Amino acid sequence: MMASSGSRLVLPLGLAAAAALAAGLYVGLVRAPADVVQGEVQRIMYLHVPTVLVAYLAFAVVFVGSIGYLLTRHEGWDILAHASAEIGVLFTALTIAAGAIWGKPTWGAWWTWDARITTVTILLLIYLGYLMLRAAVEDQARGARYAAVVGILGFLDIPIIHKSVEWWRTLHQPSSLARGAIDPALLFPLLLNLGAFALLYAFLLAQRVELGRLEAELLRRRLGE
Repeated sequence: MMASSGSRLVLPLGLAAAAALAAGLYVGLVRAPADVVQGEVQRIMYLHVPTVLVAYLAFAVVFVGSIGYLLTRHEGWDILAHASAEIGVLFTALTIAAGAIWGKPTWGAWWTWDARITTVTILLLIYLGYLMLRAAVEDQARGARYAAVVGILGFLDIPIIHKSVEWWRTLHQPSSLARGAIDPALLFPLLLNLGAFALLYAFLLAQRVELGRLEAELLRRRLGE
């Protein structure tokens, strides 16, 4: 049996992700200067912002993979969407946890019903439901179709999250990254960590897609017996 292109990518992606994460976290948590206003607690930004942006990327891949599957019924699209949804859920949970750690000293509370926090939590619940739906439906093809619809509709929450700070009064400020309002001394470690977490996502995705491919092959063999 020949190794797939995905399996050949796993090791180099893993090594690149590990090196980038080590460098990014060192620069962000140790070398970068503290924020003038927030002080040391601002360093959580180097985890919080990359994880949410990579979560958006993961769910964008779910969106594309779900459309691809509904149009073609090719299982490769479904495997890609399923794999990316699992990783997106992980990164969204990390985003909420990091936000709570940041919020406690900044706002005085671990949790508030802030519009952005609430809409991000809804995003997490949507894609947890996506994964639960797949597990609950015994017919693989039918479960994939149902999940694809959820994967497409769930992605519509992301523009709402992005615009929530403009549509409602929230504790969150508008994106400093989008407005170009970050000092270069803070911007460099942020972008470095964003690249590192993107590599981590690519590593996890390649590994999970390869596992999904093997699971699908095993299922076909069992059904053929």
